[in-house]
Amino acid sequence: MQIDWGETTVFLKGVKTKVNIWCMRECYSADIFVMAFMRQNEESFLEGILNGFEYFGGVPRKLIFDNAKVAVKDGFGANATATDKYKAMAAHYTFTPVFCNVAQGHEKGLVEGLVGFSRRNFFAPLPRYESLDELNAYLREKCIGYRKTKIPGNPTSVGEMAKVALQSYIPLPSYRFDTSKTVEHKADSFSLVKFDGNKYSVPYQYSNKTVTVKGYGDHVVLMFRGEIIAQYDRDYRHGETNFKLEHYIDLIERKPRSVYDAAPVKKTIPKQMYEFILKLDKPKDIIRILRCYLNDPDAAIKAIPAANYGEFLMRYELVTGKEIPPAAVCGSVNIPVSPPQLDPYDALLRKGVI
Repeated sequence: MQIDWGETTVFLKGVKTKVNIWCMRECYSADIFVMAFMRQNEESFLEGILNGFEYFGGVPRKLIFDNAKVAVKDGFGANATATDKYKAMAAHYTFTPVFCNVAQGHEKGLVEGLVGFSRRNFFAPLPRYESLDELNAYLREKCIGYRKTKIPGNPTSVGEMAKVALQSYIPLPSYRFDTSKTVEHKADSFSLVKFDGNKYSVPYQYSNKTVTVKGYGDHVVLMFRGEIIAQYDRDYRHGETNFKLEHYIDLIERKPRSVYDAAPVKKTIPKQMYEFILKLDKPKDIIRILRCYLNDPDAAIKAIPAANYGEFLMRYELVTGKEIPPAAVCGSVNIPVSPPQLDPYDALLRKGVI
């Protein structure tokens, strides 16, 4: 199987964006796999291979690639040494990494042809999607459709030949290889964890605790003692802070006046919502509205009136078709209260002490 990177352009959330396309092509059948990533880093490289193996249904004996730094630690061509992570993946799936000689693109000509083919057929006109997940679902359908193609000179389709090739594949192991870049960092006093030049929030209960960060090609997972506590789309900018309002809302509720200037509020809710809550005088009312937003963002936005807090609640109930559940949305806490023990008091009365 041959693998390679390419570049193209799409519209993501209405913005023209350059993306990297990961291409894999099986040599016997010419079956294809194409996936989009934001960066050509090691995490994306390994993740692309893993998703390709699972798409094809097995592991080829050899994987042919060039001498890119994401795969090669030292040397080139026949003398290349794979990176530690790539070697670990090769051992896990028991395939042999093969590297092309320098300036010998014909040694993986099948996949280089796929890069151009996918640009012409999958990205023209430019696709428009809201996320990479949606884009990759579209690309997967295109790859499945390609299996109906017949290569000139072959009477059978790519899909039929792929079934034959599958018989010589190495079976997939029982568990997936972890392709992530994994580090451990201590969350600061603001419940923020650093990773790859940016910060990500975790629930405030984990401030000043050591958190495990797993950076994948296009998302970041934060864990504490083996449990996932937060997930984000990976931010490839630099010096940015990514908040989730739900990580701070309970803390803000304890200090309600902080809601006006709290960064997790300013940076997570829509501008229209923020301008509306600034008009309200009571911080507790604002917190209730924020909880409505966390419970149902679309309904909360539609409920924003030009008037006041009471009208917002009325519209919110109309939009959602149900009353606002105080415990789930408004932060009410049911505190169990034991009945008073009056026996000692009665005993004192009987003794005439009181």
